[in-house]
Amino acid sequence: MADTEAASVNDSARPWLNADLPVVERVELLLAEMTVEEKAGLFFQTMIVMGENGELSEGDAAFGLPSTSQYVVDQHMTHFNLLGTAPSAGEIARWHNKLQELAASTRLGIPVSLSTDPRHSFTDNPGATFHAGPFSQWPEPLGLAATRDAELVERFGDIARQEYTAVGIRVALHPQVDLATESRWARQLQTFGEDAALSGELGAAYVRGFQGESFGAGSVSTMTKHFPGGGPQKDGEDPHFDYGREQVYPGDNFEHHLKPFVAIFAAGGRQIMPYYGMPIGTQYEEVGFGFNKGVLTGLLRERFGFDGIVCTDWGLVTDQPIMGTDFAARAWGVEHLTPAERMLKILDAGADQFGGERETGMLIELVRSGALSEERLDVSARRLLREKFELGLFENPYVDADAADAIVGSAEFRAAGDAAQRKSIAALSNDGTLPLRRGVKLYVEGIDPETAARFGEVVATPEEADAAILRLQAPYEQRASMFENFFHAGSLDFPADVLAHVAEVAASVPTVVDVFLDRPAILAPIVESAAAVTANWGASADALLEVLFGVVPAQGKLPFDVPRSMAAAEVSRPDVPFDTEDPLFRFGHGLTF
Repeated sequence: MADTEAASVNDSARPWLNADLPVVERVELLLAEMTVEEKAGLFFQTMIVMGENGELSEGDAAFGLPSTSQYVVDQHMTHFNLLGTAPSAGEIARWHNKLQELAASTRLGIPVSLSTDPRHSFTDNPGATFHAGPFSQWPEPLGLAATRDAELVERFGDIARQEYTAVGIRVALHPQVDLATESRWARQLQTFGEDAALSGELGAAYVRGFQGESFGAGSVSTMTKHFPGGGPQKDGEDPHFDYGREQVYPGDNFEHHLKPFVAIFAAGGRQIMPYYGMPIGTQYEEVGFGFNKGVLTGLLRERFGFDGIVCTDWGLVTDQPIMGTDFAARAWGVEHLTPAERMLKILDAGADQFGGERETGMLIELVRSGALSEERLDVSARRLLREKFELGLFENPYVDADAADAIVGSAEFRAAGDAAQRKSIAALSNDGTLPLRRGVKLYVEGIDPETAARFGEVVATPEEADAAILRLQAPYEQRASMFENFFHAGSLDFPADVLAHVAEVAASVPTVVDVFLDRPAILAPIVESAAAVTANWGASADALLEVLFGVVPAQGKLPFDVPRSMAAAEVSRPDVPFDTEDPLFRFGHGLTF
């Protein structure tokens, strides 16, 4: 049979494949053919891993994941969040095509929507972001905010869109437009900082870059998080964990945290993820936002008129092991409900998808028992199918694996990322030591000596040096489990031994201290000791040294206030921006030289 004849027969059997029909009609044609089991599979977006040598996975013990075949064939699931990295873009692309081939072999052939957490990072946190690997490498969103450049952010989004689509990723589980109003909070690094107007401006630019001028076959759908704004966390603890479940508003400032989302809606953001936290002392029910009808239906759907996909954050329904530790479902405020009752409450609240869950049988049983109507399933199924059609996945879900390596991490894209790194570095203090002079004797810590040797003569001790450069990580407290320690929380004070070491080196030689400022650390003791202090939010040693040696000017501006002390941080109101008394450095601070 000729290819055209085969396509005609296929279109006759599957009329929803007719691209000449309106999307709304195609959705209804497909929905009418779907069983309850097939509809239920749409409601789950969970983690998936690549198997060995780029094959489909047989499962992953660390995250308790079953085989890919079980997901796609047995459970009819077609939304997945790719976990982990790969050596090359081509390997991801070839694996993705095998995944789509498996989906195409099912009764209805519904293509997979593949999503990811950010993949252009310097950090690696399996609950939030991944190291860049083969992708171009950029500053974290706090660093993008430090550039104050919306055009740069949109350009990043456009480059990331090209890299994502080259390997088959069509949904971005970002941007994150929470406001960093609680200086101790562990999730600030992926935000655009403390200022609502800047966060909205840059978040909207980010969405435009990822989704393109018009939404379609070349787009990446953005899932903005975390509605109605994470950030006001009690004691700065994160609601991934039970001790951080409460969001508090002592400044009565709930509405302020909605401002960036208004900009996202205006930019056409397609999907929304509510946060884990439960609001305390507001007009809303004191349950996690994913269960909260007043927030998801009353606020998001009705007040803001949002009709896109709402996907919960990961793991609201069932208890799950993560990296060898058992974690309870993040069912804050509804811990007493059974998993099935939590599902009902999530759907009643107005959500469409269960993030990080895979219990399709539980949802099917709710329909079979009469506890949930099939009509309610159809409401969300329409949204989920509509997105697949509008992304062009039914026309062609496959990617050109041979082209992926040339597109992803291209010289042009890497150069753009490098330039953004340099532009994001903020000079916080300088006694005149900066810029450094080429060829000086350098003592370095946290920098590869070979890299430093391109700028000066590397020596073994501070006493031999003309200048020292120390790179530090902002401090955080160690927690009980491996997964918890990916979320940097607790005290912002540097340990005494770190401060003593900085002071000792600085007593011997003019010392520049560069801090990876994923949270606004208490820098006062370091500023007092060091000749100069800089901050970065993801920058290579080359990028830093080019700034320190004056090859490019220092341009970065702080995306948040830096508290003068832990005491000041502790008494500030977590929902109110710029509420820290007498900060050491204010939002927008950044020296030039």
